[in-house]
Amino acid sequence: MSEALPQNGNSNGNGKRKRQLLLLTLVIILVAIALGLYWFLVARFYEETDDAYVGGNVIQISAQVGGTVTAIKADDTQIVKAGQQLVALDAADTKLALAQAEAALAQAVRQTRQTFLNNDTLSANVTAAETNLARARDDLQRRQAGIASGAVSQEDLSHAQDAVKNASASLEQARASLAANRALTDHTSVTEHPNVLQASTQVRNAYLNYARVNIVAPVSGFVSKRSVQLGQRIAAGSPLMAIVPLEQIWIDANFKEGQLKHIRIGQPVEVIADVYGSDVKYKGTVIGFSAGTGGAFSLLPAQNATGNWIKVVQRVPVRIALDPQEVQAHPLRIGLSTTATVNIRGDGKALQAAATDYQTNVYTDLGKQADDIVDRIISDNASGLPMPVRKKAAAIVIPHT
Repeated sequence: MSEALPQNGNSNGNGKRKRQLLLLTLVIILVAIALGLYWFLVARFYEETDDAYVGGNVIQISAQVGGTVTAIKADDTQIVKAGQQLVALDAADTKLALAQAEAALAQAVRQTRQTFLNNDTLSANVTAAETNLARARDDLQRRQAGIASGAVSQEDLSHAQDAVKNASASLEQARASLAANRALTDHTSVTEHPNVLQASTQVRNAYLNYARVNIVAPVSGFVSKRSVQLGQRIAAGSPLMAIVPLEQIWIDANFKEGQLKHIRIGQPVEVIADVYGSDVKYKGTVIGFSAGTGGAFSLLPAQNATGNWIKVVQRVPVRIALDPQEVQAHPLRIGLSTTATVNIRGDGKALQAAATDYQTNVYTDLGKQADDIVDRIISDNASGLPMPVRKKAAAIVIPHT
């Protein structure tokens, strides 16, 4: 009897342990079933990556003409509007070049106008030469008639013949001068003459150089990477600063090559930025795939043709467009880390990404202003001749500091 009590205690302990193991096994099975159901019903329809970063346009601002920096109107982190002045260069040289080109155009118009007026003068010279030739021929005929009767000497007849030759040569010279002058004016006008057009082109070029000493922002955005300094002598094409338009941003999500099987253009994407956390979720759309993996476009691509080769899973950048209103409400910065989750339930073929259309019109008025200057100079020096019709641009004052 004294040995039966320990045996009953061991039996109860083993039963309790078995029940615990059975319960644990049941929990594991239920968790596995739940995970399997979650994968089958939800997870298999999503592809996620945290290797995703904010991308955008970084617009490099460079000088179109060379010069010395006299003013800097924007600095890093500041917001600028399209057309706002960023940098000013010394305009003394370009202003002199513009004045010289304007004077050359005025002179070309006056000389061309004189060329056209010469047609009338040379035509009158031809008429006078024809009259002189006719008179010389009549005089020669009278002297030839009087030579038989002895009323006219042989010397007078010889002088009359020489006069006819001189009158004929003068007529040919007058006609040649008229033809040469007409060759300069045929099928054209004062305003469309090649000399005037060439001088007009020089004025336009000089005006553009004069206007471009004021460097303006092509788009609105934040200034970054300012490198220009006051008093610096810069050449055409020198980088000065950059502008980042934060409304023109996207997400570059790097998915593993095995994840791309069901990702299609047009599929919806949920994006979470680390800067805001899961409280802010952006709605996006897949708009494109890179033409190669990140390693293929690196400065030093990997060389796998070696003996000690180890396969590395490659990643392909996928471009994701964001809702502009959500980006405006919660601005992002280029380079921020994000997590992108693509819903692959739909094939996305019904959705098409919008065509790229980046453009600026801050430079279009410069050409119109140059045309206004050319028209004014031609009008002032052409004395009422008809002018080419152009759409007038609003006058814009170009400040120089």
